[in-house]
Amino acid sequence: MTDPPPRASGVSLLEVQRLRLVEAAAPPVPSEERLAMDRAWDEAVQANPSLFDGPVVACAGLAREGPHSFVITWVRTTYRRYALRRVPGATACLPSLFVSVLQPTDDGRVLVGRMSSWTASPDRWQLPGGSVEPPQVNEVVDVAALGRHAARELGEETGVQLPAEELTLWCLTQGAHGNVGVQFLAPSLPAALLCERFTALLSSETARGQAPELDRMALLRSEADVTALGGTHVDYLEPLIHRYFAS
Repeated sequence: MTDPPPRASGVSLLEVQRLRLVEAAAPPVPSEERLAMDRAWDEAVQANPSLFDGPVVACAGLAREGPHSFVITWVRTTYRRYALRRVPGATACLPSLFVSVLQPTDDGRVLVGRMSSWTASPDRWQLPGGSVEPPQVNEVVDVAALGRHAARELGEETGVQLPAEELTLWCLTQGAHGNVGVQFLAPSLPAALLCERFTALLSSETARGQAPELDRMALLRSEADVTALGGTHVDYLEPLIHRYFAS
C-alpha cells in the first residue's frame, strides 16, 4: 500500500487502525543553536507575554509498521525548543505532536474554532485540540492517553464534555514541516447543544476574568466553507474537512 500524496496544503492524511508510541531521548541542541534559540524565544515572549516555557511532547519520528499501522517516536522537551523554527539553518528543530477532535453535528456540519488574540496562534481557525503534554510518573503515552487529552481539550475549548471512550481514532496528519496530528472523531451532537455549550463556556470564563482560548466557533458544511471563514487556518483543516465529507 502507498500513502496518498500530500495535498496542496502540504499535508498527508494517513489512515490508521493501530498506533504505537515509543519514547526516546531528545537530541541535543548544539551550543551555537541554543544561543540563537534563547534569543528567538525571548523575542517571541516579548511580542506575546502569554507564552510560557512549559513541558511538551515533540515528535521525533513517524514510521509505518504495516497496513494502517504506525509508530510515533516522541521526546520530552519544552516550548522553548520550538523557537528554533525561527532560526535559519537550525539543525535541531523538532516537529510537534498534537491531538485534534473532529466534532460533527447531527445535521451534517463540523465544528471549528478561532484562536483568541492572546494565544500563540491568534485568529487562526482549527479543530479543538492542542499539543500533547508529557505523562506523569507511572503513566504512559498511548492511544488511550491521547484520547483523554483530546477529550479534555474539547471540553476546555468548547464546553463539550465527552468521555474519552466515545472518541474514535480517525486518522493521522503529517504536515510539510513534519508536525504530526493524531485526529479523533467524536459522536454527532445537536448543533444547538454545541452552540449552547460554547456560549456558556465564554460567559463563564468572562465572568471569572479569564480569556477563552477560542473566541469564536463556526459550523462548516463543506470544504469550501473553510475559505469563507476568512483569516488563517491550520494546514490540516481543509484536508480533514474534505476527508470527512467525502467519506
